[in-house]
Amino acid sequence: MRKSEIIRKTNETDIKLTLNVDGKGESKIDTGCGFLDHMLTLLAKHGKFDLFVKCVGDVDVDFHHTTEDVGICLGLALKEALDDKKGINRYGSCILPMDESLVLTALDLSGRSFFVKDLDIKASKVGDFDTELVEEFWQAFSSNAGCTLHIKQISGTNAHHVIEAIFKSVARSLRTAVAIDENFKSEIPSSKGVL
Repeated sequence: MRKSEIIRKTNETDIKLTLNVDGKGESKIDTGCGFLDHMLTLLAKHGKFDLFVKCVGDVDVDFHHTTEDVGICLGLALKEALDDKKGINRYGSCILPMDESLVLTALDLSGRSFFVKDLDIKASKVGDFDTELVEEFWQAFSSNAGCTLHIKQISGTNAHHVIEAIFKSVARSLRTAVAIDENFKSEIPSSKGVL
């Protein structure tokens, strides 16, 4: 099984994260931020990843460092778990509806980090979570996973729905990208021979 564990401690956060790419969608998440916990639970469920996160962060300041640093750790964990990426599909995409919201994500586990977003989240907060942190999370993830990631909001007025659609759509895209293509399971999916 493709598994990894990341332990990262800074003056702002203390994180332990374990990831099993070949999981069942089980999760236990405790970041100190209820909304982020909810989104990571959805990510695990829809990606069929087993994900366990414990983060003690400076949430008395706000959720910025916690959100960004968990994104860093998740990206590092995915990169480590996939190792040389032999046999993976590499690409994944998903158009996902969540009530009035519609989000498209597309990604390439290329080893090159690039993040493109086209979002128009109307509210500045969902509960006590700053919605601008969604961008921070996925930027951190993309940079540390070595992943090209595009997220496009096609429609949506409810901030909770839009963000939930983003996390579910990325999860589904990742699920496709990390899956092993049985016909080419001993090959690196690149003409360069390395990802």
